[in-house]
Amino acid sequence: MIFTDLNWAAIAVAGVAGIIIGSVWFGPKTFFPIWWKLQGKSPEDQAGGANMGAIFGSTFAAAFVMAITLAVFLEYAFTVDPNYGVLNGGLAGAFFGFGIGAATSISHRLFGGQGFRVWILEVGQDIVSLAVMGLILAAWR
Repeated sequence: MIFTDLNWAAIAVAGVAGIIIGSVWFGPKTFFPIWWKLQGKSPEDQAGGANMGAIFGSTFAAAFVMAITLAVFLEYAFTVDPNYGVLNGGLAGAFFGFGIGAATSISHRLFGGQGFRVWILEVGQDIVSLAVMGLILAAWR
């Protein structure tokens, strides 16, 4: 399998879906105020710091790296089992979010003093985003 075998349109849509889910998940009317408060920040504190362009650019790049990584895994899964299916793609994405994303980030949040509830909010978005990405990638296979 080489990268030219991947469905790049599906990867682009999956990456955009991940960005949209993250934007809604951490929007001002959803989980951002809770997440911000759990980190000990007040509404007057400014999010992100000085270079928001670098932050958003890195976030966009990360969403596409996640979509590409999941697409590679699903390409192998479909090679092994051509009947792998759309639901399996969504479950694979959720499993990646939980089994890799959540498992690797918990120590960062806890040792960083940000707490379990901050971790739950962050990995919840990762799991949902990767599940939707997996559904999209498997459906467009």
